[in-house]
Amino acid sequence: MSTQEIRTASTIANSAVDEALRQEVLLTAEPQAVLFSLFKRFKERAAIVTSGQLSGMVLIHLAAENHLPFRVCTLDTLRLFPETYAFLEQVEARYGIQIERIQPDAQEVQRMISQHGEYLFFDSHAKQEHCCNVRKVRPMQRLLKTLDVWITGLRRDQSAERGKLPKAELLSAMTHPILKVSPLIQWTTEEVWQFIRDNDIPVNPLLEADAHGHVYESLGCMTCTTPIRPGEPKRAGRWRWQNAAPSEENAKECGLHYSI
Repeated sequence: MSTQEIRTASTIANSAVDEALRQEVLLTAEPQAVLFSLFKRFKERAAIVTSGQLSGMVLIHLAAENHLPFRVCTLDTLRLFPETYAFLEQVEARYGIQIERIQPDAQEVQRMISQHGEYLFFDSHAKQEHCCNVRKVRPMQRLLKTLDVWITGLRRDQSAERGKLPKAELLSAMTHPILKVSPLIQWTTEEVWQFIRDNDIPVNPLLEADAHGHVYESLGCMTCTTPIRPGEPKRAGRWRWQNAAPSEENAKECGLHYSI
């Protein structure tokens, strides 16, 4: 990092979770400087939360290059692709880290299945949201009780709804203030891939296009995620059965980034 970036990082490191910190993050252009400052200040109270997708891997690589301890967490819905579970182990070996698997409450999952069936998400958008709430949102809420800073790989080019997201926002509805930060918010898909190639960063094999150009642009649970065809929107592969007539705002979101 440059002298100016280190100076900015030092300023952030002396801040609390408040509007002043949010403004400092907004003024820090380089993602690596943002990560350096936040992990230096908040240590284990800051975490990169990622499913191992492209942006998350860039964040892990940048954090590792800072040579500071850093925390990485993933939401394990218990329905991820086998390739994803194997890939997480590969990432741990590459960067010498342990990725925390945050799983849903077993009793909540069993109660949901008993009441609505194992494949309830096919029935309606409301039941899909309920399943995501049990398997992702509630575990995330439990994780956030241990954090002051939530670092995500969200980017504005991923969907129309994500195009409205800020780089940093204060979550004040929690039990304590949390700063949610998306350091790569302005990066394009092309920029992400270029950085990955330049730095030989591991990639989940599902995210590589096949011979016909079909590719997973988004990775979630096995049943709810499919590859997209060339020209389709990036979120078209999530809950594909909703594509014909999405009836509600954020129809292609699990609620993780809109209900917390």
